[in-house]
Amino acid sequence: MKFIMAGLLASIGIATQAQDTKTEEPKGKSIVQVFGNFHTGLGAENDDRGFELERSYLGYEYKLGNGLSVKGVMDIGKSSDVSDYQRIAYIKNAMVSWETGNLTLNGGLISTTQFNFQEKFWGYRYIMKSFQDEYKFGSSADLGISAAYRFADWISADAIIVNGEGYKKIQKNEGLNYGLGVTLTPVKGFQIRLYGGLNECGEEGKRDTGNLAAFAGYKHEKFTIGAEYNYMMNASYNEDADQSGYSIFASVNLPKEISLYVRFDDLYSKNDWNKVKDESAAILGIQFKLGEYVKIAPDFRMAMPKADGVKNSYSACINCYFGF
Repeated sequence: MKFIMAGLLASIGIATQAQDTKTEEPKGKSIVQVFGNFHTGLGAENDDRGFELERSYLGYEYKLGNGLSVKGVMDIGKSSDVSDYQRIAYIKNAMVSWETGNLTLNGGLISTTQFNFQEKFWGYRYIMKSFQDEYKFGSSADLGISAAYRFADWISADAIIVNGEGYKKIQKNEGLNYGLGVTLTPVKGFQIRLYGGLNECGEEGKRDTGNLAAFAGYKHEKFTIGAEYNYMMNASYNEDADQSGYSIFASVNLPKEISLYVRFDDLYSKNDWNKVKDESAAILGIQFKLGEYVKIAPDFRMAMPKADGVKNSYSACINCYFGF
């Protein structure tokens, strides 16, 4: 990986020096995003309630000119260990990017391409993660390199090679995670995204993890609708531990910076191996934009576990977002 990174940075440096373009003024911008909420369970069987500062992103992006830029972002959130109640800070992005014509190259601790497109299309990350992120089909950032190229207005492709452990862990296995995606725009507003990935295990007796994803969505100035299907083979490198599911969502833009949103997810596992965590989930809410930087979104949620004897749960939430 060190040699790959060195080669990428050297290529960027040579190409930048070779460009005969007018000098651009360097400029930078702060990155601040804060996700918070107040949530409460509904009914006697769900008494979980309280205020939560779910996540904060703090960073800075600086454009050096000639298409070259650098970005660093800290992710301050909570541990996945249920016994750890302290906030933990991670480096989510520490990357260099270069754009020239229709080509974009990224290197370092970069955002992955597995579900980044779907997350942006969904548009309500501070309320709920996109399907693959929500159900741990992959990581949103990792250490490696990526490239994207727009062949025409209607087709672009991207490739990525990263460690495979995500941005919260150092590299443990010798294997790498490879991904290839294609984005189609047959008509204005309508987009199709296809992605395939292979995460090498690097451990004897384990199996490589594979990911396949298909997404289609239409975005209009008054509404958005999207649907995705995802399949993961050998989850956590375990043979035949396959998971799959789909997500359907829609939003409608109303006057006075108000929008309605709805989403339904369905997660299931091959031969019910993960039935304890398999579920269907639905969310319905309304978003209010309070100026340019603040959003507030009350919503109602329902979780429908597939495990035997486990009842549905209901909750209400007021999500808050501040960012620029």
